[in-house]
Amino acid sequence: MWKQFLSKLPHKSFQSDASLDLTHLPPGNNGTGSVNGNSIHRTSGDNVVSSRSTTLKRTASAIFPSSVVTSAEPLLLFKDVPNAEKQNLFISKLNFCCLVFDFSDPSKNSAEKDMKRQVLLDLIGYVDAGTSRFTEPVISASCKMIAINLFRAFPPNTRSGNGGGEAEEEVPVYDSAWTHLQLVYDLLQKFIESSYLDSKIGKKYIDHSFVMRLLDLFDSDDPRERDCLKTILHRIYGKFMVHRPFIRKAVSNIFYRFVFETDRHNGIVEILEVFGSVISGFAQPLKEEHKLLLWRVLMPLHKPKTLGVYQQQLTYCVTQFIEKEPKLASSVIKGLLRYWPVTSSQKEVMFLSELEEILEATNTAELQGCMIPLFRRIGFCINSSHFQVAERALFLWNNNHVINLMAQNRQAIMPLVLPALERNLQSHWNQTVLNLTQYVKKMFSEMDEELVLACKKKFEEKEKKQKTMEEKRRLIWEHMETSTAFHPVTRNTTVLVVPVIAPPIAAALT
Repeated sequence: MWKQFLSKLPHKSFQSDASLDLTHLPPGNNGTGSVNGNSIHRTSGDNVVSSRSTTLKRTASAIFPSSVVTSAEPLLLFKDVPNAEKQNLFISKLNFCCLVFDFSDPSKNSAEKDMKRQVLLDLIGYVDAGTSRFTEPVISASCKMIAINLFRAFPPNTRSGNGGGEAEEEVPVYDSAWTHLQLVYDLLQKFIESSYLDSKIGKKYIDHSFVMRLLDLFDSDDPRERDCLKTILHRIYGKFMVHRPFIRKAVSNIFYRFVFETDRHNGIVEILEVFGSVISGFAQPLKEEHKLLLWRVLMPLHKPKTLGVYQQQLTYCVTQFIEKEPKLASSVIKGLLRYWPVTSSQKEVMFLSELEEILEATNTAELQGCMIPLFRRIGFCINSSHFQVAERALFLWNNNHVINLMAQNRQAIMPLVLPALERNLQSHWNQTVLNLTQYVKKMFSEMDEELVLACKKKFEEKEKKQKTMEEKRRLIWEHMETSTAFHPVTRNTTVLVVPVIAPPIAAALT
């Protein structure tokens, strides 16, 4: 009877210690309010009746269900709630941050944007403090909020249609929402780095789909976003070992599309930086799967014309493989020769720079398998009419390790390189190249003068023979021209066709 009587008495409105305004909640029957089907019970005073009929003093966050997003609760501070309710407040703040605003118009929803920024800062501070292990609902809500805010399609009008020059970097396009996105990225990074995140539970939500959508963001035009993604991808690779094969495969597919299909991608540099760190952690001896990354993924990256943008990072990755397993040096050099840019002088300079770093990590035994084609190509570069290519090729002999490699294999290398030096001294137009050529030749003479003289004599004989053949060929053509001038043309007669110049043009030329 007393219960029936008390139930008919009106209840006073709830007010928290912080005097929060809850008037926006729709009124319910018997003194209850309902939001999204969840009831919120009001009691008199500043106390809330618990389900166990025990009167406990709680703050406002204890009343709200974690699925309810209000304008009041997300602004509560974590220090103002009991430890038992902090994760509920954390989830409520995450749900509030699922609201996405348009940052292209700074004047639109400015108050809401400031509120969301403050809530994100509170979330970052809570994760950074690391008070307790994250429960599965917290991990789920965190991944959901991060996915809603970060995973998006890039507008096509900010993407360039061409691949750029050989070493041309596009002007970066900065995202107007970066001040907001940066906080979400900081939260994701601290969340993954936190020791309170159980990887066994986290892998259920940071799964293959999550990683794939994260990798898609590397094509962002904003370099600041790509830099954050680089760090986060590295943390995910380190924390979730189960995802490592998938990440390597997904990254390989990005490279395949870049090399063989699109010829453009904004995040190649950052992905290669992550790859370089991953390669440095490979165990020795290298697995066959890891070697395939070198042959099928890294070496074809020398093909695109935008090599200059990421050449430094690519070289680091390749040399890491050679340092792990020196036997790969010969195959890597052959791969470089396969993709050698014979029609691009600028890329030739890049290849020569990479070749020098590879030779520094190569020993004499591994050089034997590729020595002849390698130094034949270097000889062609020495004779290049483009002075930068010739200079870069001659600068190889400023490297002591290259000099030692050549000294140990001079019987095979000098006959390939010395003729190129002699041709430069005879006909190259650039004075700097001539000076470098004389310096390298002098070095050869000090190394083995008898071999130099023998190679020079052989070169002169070959040149003399070549001139004789050219003279003989010239006489044959002259004889053919004379014969056709006095004999009528028949069906099987070879004819030298001379272009006829019209009289006005001929008069103008004279």
